[in-house]
Amino acid sequence: MLHDILMILFGLVIGAVIGFFVARTIMKKYLKKNPPINEEMIKALMMQMGRKPNQKQINQMMKNMQKYM
Repeated sequence: MLHDILMILFGLVIGAVIGFFVARTIMKKYLKKNPPINEEMIKALMMQMGRKPNQKQINQMMKNMQKYM
């Protein structure tokens, strides 16, 4: 009886760990293929804040975004 309960709990923990890593890998691949923000969005945001961005600033922002993904 106790052995069965422990096996079920062990299976759930192992399944949760494997599921976490699989979901994490899938999300990383998805975000790399479809980034949530692109250069046009950064340009539009900076223009709304009243700044005229140059390409160097846009590239710097994109590099910072890639660093945290």
